[in-house]
Amino acid sequence: MSRCRQRLSPFRPVAVIAFLFSVVLLCSALPATAQDQPPPTQSPSQSAPSADTGKPKQDVPSEAGGPGNDVGPYAIPKKKADEDTAPPPPPAPKKSEDFPDYSLKVNVPLVNVDVMVTSAKDGQFIPGLKKENFRILEDGVPQNVTKFGVSEAPITAVLLVEFATTSWQFLVDALNGSYAFANSLKKDDWTAVSYYDMQPHILTDFTQDKARVFGALNQMRIPGLYETNEFDALYDTLDRLDRVEGKKYIILITSGIDTFSKITYDKILKKVKDTKDVTIFPFSIGFYIRERCEAQHCLGAAHGPAGWGSMSPATDYAQADNELRTFAELTGGRAYFPRFPAEFSEAFRDIGDDIRHQYTLAYSPTNTKLDGTYRKLKVQIVAPDGGPLKVRDQKGKDVKIAVSARDGYTAKHTVD
Repeated sequence: MSRCRQRLSPFRPVAVIAFLFSVVLLCSALPATAQDQPPPTQSPSQSAPSADTGKPKQDVPSEAGGPGNDVGPYAIPKKKADEDTAPPPPPAPKKSEDFPDYSLKVNVPLVNVDVMVTSAKDGQFIPGLKKENFRILEDGVPQNVTKFGVSEAPITAVLLVEFATTSWQFLVDALNGSYAFANSLKKDDWTAVSYYDMQPHILTDFTQDKARVFGALNQMRIPGLYETNEFDALYDTLDRLDRVEGKKYIILITSGIDTFSKITYDKILKKVKDTKDVTIFPFSIGFYIRERCEAQHCLGAAHGPAGWGSMSPATDYAQADNELRTFAELTGGRAYFPRFPAEFSEAFRDIGDDIRHQYTLAYSPTNTKLDGTYRKLKVQIVAPDGGPLKVRDQKGKDVKIAVSARDGYTAKHTVD
């Protein structure tokens, strides 16, 4: 043992020197900032070194929350007292057993009225009228006009022609009147062509091509049956037009004689009243031959085999004319009864002016009941002071005014 200690003792100074040399090298390798940095001072919140780990512990600040670790708590600040609890929702209304839940919906309809204002003598359109010049009465109660304008838009019309085995004069007048109407059409107009005898026949659907309109009229050359079921044909046309949006017109070229319709006159009147946005312009034909036959007591033969059973043709045609006037009045149109073929073109020119130049009015009725009743309408032309409006021509003479508007409308019917 002594020998070993004597042999190792010379190497102790060398080991100490090597250790010091390694410490010097380690310190020289540290950055200057770390060497020059002063030792951290102990904060008041730090406590004495722990006996277990020798690391200082950090007290949990009162404003911090969340889990802690060996160093301190996570930086999760606590919410304030007013953020911890949301405001309570408002109390729900108590449901009463006496009153069930329901929703209230008010539907105020808007009534549109097209008005033609012309001179009574020659049917010329009277321009320049304003909203204040129109007074609308619904069942005698004045209404407040909310919309007003002058329409000059293209037309949408159905040409419905009577074409059956009747007297030749009726056929000629029907064709001449149809061609006169086709000549009055403009390029943007929509037109459909139908004829009827025992039933309606559609020759062409709505088109803007005048060539198709003339082509449809060219098919009417040889009549088929001799029945002229006017009410059935008009009812069918109104039913089809009910699915077409916007303002529509029916140009009804007819003698007015109905021979064998399933639809009665009362039913066709109700259909006319219930159909909205349709104006009928009846155009009577066969005046010359029917006047001649009435004078010679033809006993109904003027209208062909279908009229042979009539004992009073004059009464039949007078009734037919009244029916045509009624169709026009109910829808705001005008009935035409030309005497000679030379008047056809002028009549359809007037119809075109009436259709393309109208005053359009709208109002919300004071009677808001949706009871399905028929409301009578009356349109008056008044001066700004409420008195009658005076219109003078270019020569300064007073002009009598003719006002054409639909006779009324059927209110909507809501079933509770």
